[in-house]
Amino acid sequence: MSEESKALEELAKTTGKAIDASRELGGFLSQYIGGSLEQAMGIIEDKLKYLRWERQVRLAERANALLAERGLPLPSRKIPLQIAIPLIQAASLEEDDWLQDQWAALLVNAGDATSHVQVRRAFISILEDLTPLDALLLKKIYSSTTVPDAEAEIWTTHLPDYITAEKPNQQNVRPPSHVEISLGNLARLGLITTAMVWGGIAIFSCVHRTVLGSEFLLAISSGKNNA
Repeated sequence: MSEESKALEELAKTTGKAIDASRELGGFLSQYIGGSLEQAMGIIEDKLKYLRWERQVRLAERANALLAERGLPLPSRKIPLQIAIPLIQAASLEEDDWLQDQWAALLVNAGDATSHVQVRRAFISILEDLTPLDALLLKKIYSSTTVPDAEAEIWTTHLPDYITAEKPNQQNVRPPSHVEISLGNLARLGLITTAMVWGGIAIFSCVHRTVLGSEFLLAISSGKNNA
């Protein structure tokens, strides 16, 4: 119960911060529309409620579809509140459809008793920190059949298109800068590693998979092979 109380306390804090933020934004908007603070806050809150509701509906639809694919009418195990509350909250705020699909998969895997996935709270904060490009690169690095060896070196020069186990035969083997920034974020989160350094700065021309990255990818994968 202590963990559940902590989860509810965190939710209350987040709600309080959202109310304060809406009040401040309402005060700002009221200066421009010539209305009262209450009127401006009402406009903002109505819009936010609709957007949140719309994303919640989509999350529910995607999760139910994934459950149906596994032959499950309902989740087959309860999710601890300290995981369920922040997971659903974050998933409901995700505006990118493809990333929200990853959230739906994480939710379903957590609620599937036959799943081989152990959903950790850390997975929630990791997924919150991923952009669509980050998640796409992660799936290419771990799912590509061109580098089946889990311990092999992975050359990222040609990402986001593909990876290779062989060093590219060209002078500059570094990937495009926006790709390298995404790879740096994956490394920061412990999902990949690199031992390559140039001028005292880590570069990501060649990376390795990690145990955490492998487990996390499994947790956000929607395939039946997870169960």
